This record gives sequence, C-alpha cells and structure tokens, in this order.
Amino acid sequence: MTRTTSRLCLLLGVGLLTACSNIKYLKPGQNLYTGAEIRINPDSSGRVKDEKSLKAELKGKTRPKPNKKILGLRPKLYIYNLAGEPKKKKGIRHWLRTKVGEPPVLSSEVRLKLNNDVLRSYLISQGYLQAAVTGDTVTRKRKTKAIYTANTGQRYTINKVTFPPDSSPVAAIVNANKEKSLLKPGSYYSLDVFKQERERIDNDLKERGFFYFGPDYLILKVDSTIGKHQVNVNLRVKETTPDAGLKPYTINDIRIYPNYYLNRDSIIRRTQPLEYKDFKIYDRRNTFKPRVFERMIFFSKGDTYSRKNHNLSLNRLVNLNTFKFVKAEFTPLDSFKNNQLDLSVYLTPLKRNSLSLSVTGTSKSNNFVGSEVTLTQLTRNVFRGAEQLNISVSGGFETQVKGTQAGVSSYSLSAEGKLSFPRFITPFFEPRSTSAFVPKTNVSLAFQLLNRANYFSLGSVKGEFGYNWKESAFKEHVLNPISVNFVKLISQTDSFRLARQNNPVLFSTYENQFIIGSNYTYTYNNQIDQTRRNNLFFMGNVQTAGNVVGLFFKEKEDGSKRLFNTSLTQFVRFEADLRDYLKINRGLIWANRLNLGYGYAYGNSSSLPFVRQFFAGGSNDIRAFAARSLGPGTYRVNPNALFADQGGDVKMMLNTELRAKLVSILYGAIFVDAGNVWLRREDPLRPGSQFRLSKALDELALGTGAGLRVDASIFVIRLDLAFPIRKPYLPEGQRWVINDVAFGDKGWRKENLILNIGIGYPF
Repeated sequence: MTRTTSRLCLLLGVGLLTACSNIKYLKPGQNLYTGAEIRINPDSSGRVKDEKSLKAELKGKTRPKPNKKILGLRPKLYIYNLAGEPKKKKGIRHWLRTKVGEPPVLSSEVRLKLNNDVLRSYLISQGYLQAAVTGDTVTRKRKTKAIYTANTGQRYTINKVTFPPDSSPVAAIVNANKEKSLLKPGSYYSLDVFKQERERIDNDLKERGFFYFGPDYLILKVDSTIGKHQVNVNLRVKETTPDAGLKPYTINDIRIYPNYYLNRDSIIRRTQPLEYKDFKIYDRRNTFKPRVFERMIFFSKGDTYSRKNHNLSLNRLVNLNTFKFVKAEFTPLDSFKNNQLDLSVYLTPLKRNSLSLSVTGTSKSNNFVGSEVTLTQLTRNVFRGAEQLNISVSGGFETQVKGTQAGVSSYSLSAEGKLSFPRFITPFFEPRSTSAFVPKTNVSLAFQLLNRANYFSLGSVKGEFGYNWKESAFKEHVLNPISVNFVKLISQTDSFRLARQNNPVLFSTYENQFIIGSNYTYTYNNQIDQTRRNNLFFMGNVQTAGNVVGLFFKEKEDGSKRLFNTSLTQFVRFEADLRDYLKINRGLIWANRLNLGYGYAYGNSSSLPFVRQFFAGGSNDIRAFAARSLGPGTYRVNPNALFADQGGDVKMMLNTELRAKLVSILYGAIFVDAGNVWLRREDPLRPGSQFRLSKALDELALGTGAGLRVDASIFVIRLDLAFPIRKPYLPEGQRWVINDVAFGDKGWRKENLILNIGIGYPF
C-alpha cells in the first residue's frame, strides 16, 4: 500500500469515527438535525431565473442552523461530546465544551410551519405572489433532514407606476425626480426595491429642507388584479402625515459648544457667546479659533436644511481627530409653528496630550535576534486651530546570539516630528474642500542613525512639506512637492572602505548625497466596506529627485552636480502594491498581493541611494528568508555576515495566503511567498545581480509556511513559521529544494526554518 493510499484510508477512518461518535452521544429518542434541502417547483417543468441563488437564499432563512461542518465532518460537535460534562465552570474541559465545542442541533428544534411561513413571505416579497411552501422531515440512522418544497408560480412584474397627482411641495419634488425612480415598468415586483424607493424619495426631500419627513409617510398601493401576472403601483403621501413633515425648514441660529461636558451643561449655556459670522461660539476659554468651525460646519444662517450638509459637518468634525464626542441637534422654533430650526453643535474634546508605546521583536534563522521600541507623543490643538503635533522616537537593535560574530550588534535610532494643519496651506489661495474628510497640510522633520557593526554608520536628515487629502472613503492622495533628504556616511571600517573603493556601485550607493525632489502616493482601499465579498487595496507611489533642482546646478569637471560639495542625487522611482481579499466563506479569506518596484538613476547618479532602494525578505515580505538578505538577482551574500542589506533598483514580489478562523480570536494561515530584487546594471562584484525580464521568473525566491494569529480587533499578534522551497542563488537546475525538506533533520531546521514574530497582518 502506498503512502498516499494509507493517508486517504486514515482520513476516511477518522471521518467515519467522528461521524459515528457524534451519533452515539445522543440520548434515546434524539436525532441529529443535519440541515435543510430546498426544492423549487419539482412537479412542474417551469424553472425560475437564477434558481441556484434563490435556493441559497431560502436555505439561509431556515432555522435552526445545523452544526458546522468542515470537509464533511463536524469537529466542533465532536469536541463538545469528547469534552463531556464539566464538573467546574472553569478549566480545560469547560473551555473545550463551551468555547471550542458546539452542542448538537436536534431535530426536535425544527419548526416546519414557522419556516414554511418565513420562506413563503420571502418569495412573495420577491414577486412570487402566488407562492406556496410545504415542509417535511426525513430521518435515517438517527439523522434528520428537513425538505422544503416551494411552488413559486409566475413571478409578477410592474406594469405601471403613478406618482402623487396633487401640487403640494412634497408632490412637486417627488414628481420632479421621478425619472430617478427605482420602480421601472417591466421590472420584477420586489419589496426590497419598494423600500429603497421610499428611502430615495425621503433623501430627495431631506436635501430640499423637509427635515421632519420620513419614509414611513409614503405608501405604495399595489394592484395585482390587472391580469397577466402584472401589477400597477400607486405611490402616495399618507393623509396622516403631520404638518411638520410637509414643509421645508431653514437654519436660524447656529450655536457651537467646543468644550461641552454634560456635567457642565448649565454653566456652558450661561456663557456669553462669541459671535463670528453666522456662528455663536460658547468657548469662554478661547480654546479654538473661530475660523476652525467655518471649515467644518456646512451651514449658514438662512440656508435650507440639507441632509448632505448635515452629514458633511458631522463627518468633518469626527475626522478632525480632535473631539471625543460630536453631536448636532436641530430644534424647531416655536413648537413647529414656523419653518426654522436652531442648530446646536456639541463637541467634547479629546485629551490634549497622549502617549503611546509599541514594541516589536524579530528572530532569524541565521541566529540574529532583534527588537525595536517606539515612543510617540501626540499633542492636539497646538495653535488653537485643531493642529496636531506628532513626535516619535524609536530605537532598535539586532545581535547575533550564535556563530562567528556572536555578541556583535547593529542598531538604529530615529526621531520624527510632524505638524499637521487641518486645511490646505498654499502660497496664493486656499482651495476649499467639500468632501467629508478634512484635508491636511503636513510639515515634517526626521532624523535617523543607522549603525552596522563592523561596517559603517549612516545618518539621514529628512524634511518634507506637503498635503494629504481623501477624495472619498476609498481614495486617498498624498503629495509632497518639497522633499529634502541629506544622507551622510558618518563612519566606516577599513574593510567597508576597501569594498567601496573596489565597487563603483557600492561607492555610489553609500556616498554623501542630497535627495531633493517630490513624491506622490495614491491609495485605493475598499476594505471598510464589509458587505463586499471581494475587497481591493492599491497603492501607487512615484518619487523624483534632482529633476528640477538639477537644472540650476552646473556640472563639475568630473561630470557631477554638487550642493555644498555633496553629490546631488538624480533618479525616478516607481512602486505599485496591489492586494486582493476574497471571502470564500464567513471564516475563510484568500489574500493575495503583487508588489512591483522600479528605480532609474541617471545623470548625476549611477544607482539608487541606499535609503531609496528596494529590499526582499522579512516578516512582511518573503518570510522564508531573513530580512533584506535576498538578491540582488542570483547573488548570495555570506549567510554569516552581519551586514546583509541587499538592496536593488527593481523588485518583484507575489504573496498568497489562506486565512481561516480557528476558534474565538485565534486564526490560522498557510502561505506562499515569491520574489526578489535586482540591480538595473550589473555589479561585477555581485555576479547575476542585473535584472533581465526574460530570466526574472527563474530567479524568484520561493517560500512557504504556516502561521497563527491572535486577532483581538484592536491589535494582531502574528507568528509565521516559514521555510524556502526555491533558492535563486543556487546553480540553475538546482534551485528547487522542495525535495530537501526534512523537518526531522536538526541541521535542515537550523538552516532553513525562520520564525517571524510581527504585529498586524503581513499585508
């Protein structure tokens, strides 16, 4: 018997054992409910449109739900039975039975008549007005299945739609927008569409000031007696609609309470307001400049009420990230007798200062361990204009615990200050944004010190001025028209100096240089829409350096351009990151990523500077290889070297990961990563480093593995164990190493297994 046959027999045996075990735990007279089956028009030749989808909808509405199945088995039920009745309300047995396990769903819980009524009601709502549903159960070997037979009849369509004939203000607006109606002659009768039509009309009226109107004030009368399985729909405003719902309202006073606390309500209201344009601002401490609210509140005195402006105002105030609670209250003047509303905006500020700390850890197969600590201080409302000052400092180290350089460490120190203004600041005019998201002007200054033991110390100072704005909930833009970065090689060892002297590419990469240019990033992300089965993320970035500034500098005798005797870098760099998240079912997601990068150094530069190069390997990249240790191309760095930053001008990476919910907040994953980096020009001292499109696929590194994740929503802790199955630095024909995988071999594990510890998902 072959090994494969043995495994199949073992799996089948476990399945049969699990199934039998679940049945034997049932009490006498009990039967296990295994689910529902839907049959549509079985005794007629008539078929309904999209029958498969309709069956799924009907099946999803039946109750109860059977025990969950995986590959035909019911592991949760088996665990419940195996754990037995716990004697205490704590301990492993209690946890297995109540948290991991699932009690049996019995046939006695099935309510056929109730399900018949639910399914018939749904069919009627979808236009099957003559539908009938009957249910029955079938029991075999103590397993019960419910069978529901639906005779749908002909599905009704809309023949004609009529709107209110009178000349009232409400009727005038309804008729003016009737071409937008969702009710179209020839379309199917659908209760869901009827509800959406009422909401559409209500929204139209809210935009015209009808603050107290509601969808329930509309009635759709349906006449199904006209024959030919058609209906006439007559839309009317109910006669019982109150007067307040039949007239538009305008804005009277606008009162703003920027420091509102419930326990100080009476004191705040007695405060003498500051009148600024159309606003009355109750801010006795003068905490905010009045101009802030002019950009946040989209109402002026005398304006007609608009739901759009209402929502824009609320969203802007929330997205300002300055207030803990935001509330807008509209109150009528003189108890609905006139058509005016007072607007009161209640704002409770967040704490002015907040401090956060984050810690990450890494462990690599080449005996390197490391950690990084980041401390962040956030100060809000710095200049009374809802500005934010974010200051962060971080420090990290990496040391080899075994091997030829045990005890030798490298480290990095960085600090960054970022000041954000909640508006566009431009030299000549201030663009007015009318989206729900607050645009920001950012000024930042950052410093980083990178020390590679036995090699070099590198310092970097970077300053940027730019803008950040969201076009919509899914689309975001970041434009930094001014970006200045000064990179200096502070110190270097003799061995590293000699290596640079003998390698022009390495010399250019690590020389002192000014990077003066611009950058732009576009991001599309619809993951906040949880109703989608398929979510997308896209990030595109372009960076330029020395393009415009280089025009103002003359070339030196050696052909270089310099600023303060420092090389002026010239390059264009592109990067694109595309991710796709497919929800296979409620607890299973298939995530994929494609990451491409290309950098072109020209003129004054022969290669991208170190701080702009692409790297491959690491916990968020190709997890079967140590961070920054891959490439370029088929070149392999000494695995015992502490300095393993193998940068490149070109990057290609593909990731695929299947994520499954195991229990509670514990998730599992299996993944495959592929990718590499290359140089645009061949480095003679690193053979095989040049990018050639025809050979790129053959030079990809490939790794696979599995992981566990603790996803508590507010944070994610991740452990991924990975190993390589394709090593690009091996000779051609020998790069696939999947046949060498030997988990029982200590030497193989030491050389190939990598444990990645991270915060958050890899992508």
